[in-house]
Amino acid sequence: MQTTSDDVLIGRIAKGDRLAMQVLFARHHVRVYRFVLRLVRNEATAEDLISEVFLDVWRQAGKFEGRSQVSTWLLSIARFKALSAMRKRTDKELDDETAEAVVDTSDDPEVSLAKKNKSEVLRQCLTALSPEHREIIDLVYYHEKSVEEVAGIVGIPEATVKTRMFYARKKLAEVLKQNGIDRGWP
Repeated sequence: MQTTSDDVLIGRIAKGDRLAMQVLFARHHVRVYRFVLRLVRNEATAEDLISEVFLDVWRQAGKFEGRSQVSTWLLSIARFKALSAMRKRTDKELDDETAEAVVDTSDDPEVSLAKKNKSEVLRQCLTALSPEHREIIDLVYYHEKSVEEVAGIVGIPEATVKTRMFYARKKLAEVLKQNGIDRGWP
């Protein structure tokens, strides 16, 4: 069962095969969780959404048409759920008085760079990107999705994916340079 393709697993899940569901979950839950966590930035919410994603897979496996990879389908479901959850958020905004009372205990840039390795700095710099650009970078570089697959997941034309990638990389290069990293990634 471990070597069974995702497409075969989906077919078996559609017929109610619980073992196939367990294998699919074991194979993809970490990747989908990390993707959702990067969007919602809350571990508890991400865990709840992962449960919903795989519950949808269990219920909707028979509707999977195979026009994309199963992993792409999973990320599409996850993205939709994450965006819906973010729209429903009821977090209160800080008022000016409360925001001014918060003490900034963060290190200065030199100390931060001394403490972190380059990959941690890169992850930090990714937060400076817009959500749209961060999402594209995440799907392409962390989830190794093609431009075509990203277009399907996000629901935008491939040309738009390419444009967002261009501007995201440009902005990321600027932010990295501001943080003392100028090319030369070993």
